[in-house]
Amino acid sequence: MSTNKILFLSLMALFLTTSCSKEWFRSHTGNMPTQQRVENIKVGMSKTEVENIIGVPSNIISLDKNTWLYMSSEMEQIAFFEPKEINRGILVIRFDKYEQVDNIAKLTQKDGKDISIDKDRTQNVGTDQGFFEKYFGGVGQYSPIAPSGGRGGM
Repeated sequence: MSTNKILFLSLMALFLTTSCSKEWFRSHTGNMPTQQRVENIKVGMSKTEVENIIGVPSNIISLDKNTWLYMSSEMEQIAFFEPKEINRGILVIRFDKYEQVDNIAKLTQKDGKDISIDKDRTQNVGTDQGFFEKYFGGVGQYSPIAPSGGRGGM
């Protein structure tokens, strides 16, 4: 083999090994506070005290403004394949009716459950139109001239 072919093949091998590295396609999202900061949160603290220590939550439960979530996720993707979640953390802080810390829980990926999405469709009751409603249902409802003075249209 010539020197050019050997150099070309070695460069291609180097390119392929580095381009398929998992480290190049690892992403981290979320704002999970450090364990040291979480340990500073105590039951009985106010919302402003918690916010000053660990910052604004990732999410506040809309139906229950007294549950704060801090979330983070680490994803790994190789080339064009589907990304895979390798790490997840959720910190749940619940406040009582006086807006003081009532409970602190830390959840991981092991605490989650896989939910399969059902592809079937549920039919809405009352949305099927019969023959007459479909073809004659709008008869008499259209008026190009708006009614005036309390009298009926057409």
